[in-house]
Amino acid sequence: MLAALSYFLKTDPELLERRMKYIEKEPEQRTIIFFGYLIFVAGFLAIGYDLHQHGSNQVPFLAVLAADAGVFLGYCLILWVFKENSYAARIIEVEENQKVITTGPYSIVRHPMYLGSIIMYLLTPIALGSWWGVPIFLLFIPLLIWRILNEEKVLQRDLPGYLEYCRKKRYRLLPHVW
Repeated sequence: MLAALSYFLKTDPELLERRMKYIEKEPEQRTIIFFGYLIFVAGFLAIGYDLHQHGSNQVPFLAVLAADAGVFLGYCLILWVFKENSYAARIIEVEENQKVITTGPYSIVRHPMYLGSIIMYLLTPIALGSWWGVPIFLLFIPLLIWRILNEEKVLQRDLPGYLEYCRKKRYRLLPHVW
C-alpha cells in the first residue's frame, strides 16, 4: 500500500484527492455505503470471534496462502483501475472534463474496481484463517450490484458517452456472466 501511495503521489495526486472524498451526494449511494459499513464490521467481528473461539488452524495453510495471493491479485486489479482511471473516486460523481475510460481493465468489464473489491472481501477471511467471515462478506455481492446499477444511472445521466460505452461493453462485473 505504501508503494502504491508513493507511486500515485508522484504520478496522479488528483486521484488520491478524489479518493479522499467521503460525502456521497446521491441519496441511494449513502444507503448502500451504510449497509457496506455494517457488512464490513460484522464480517471482521465474525472473523475475530471465530479466531478467538477456535484458533487460526481451522483453515488449511495452503488455502490461507492461496487466499493471500487472491487478496493481492484483487488489490492489483484495483491499482490497475486507479492507474487507468484518474476519476475512480470513492463517491459517485461526474467531474468537469471527465471522459469515459474504455482501456485497460475497462476494456474487459465496466466495473473492474468492484470485481477487485469482491475478490479481496471474499478471500480476506480465509487469508486470516477463518471461514466465518465468508458468508457475511458474500453480502457484498448484492450490495455492489445495487451500487453498480445506481452508479450506472448517474453515469448515463451525467457522463457524455457512457451510454454508448455500455452498449459496446456489455458486461458489468464478470465477462460472459453479468
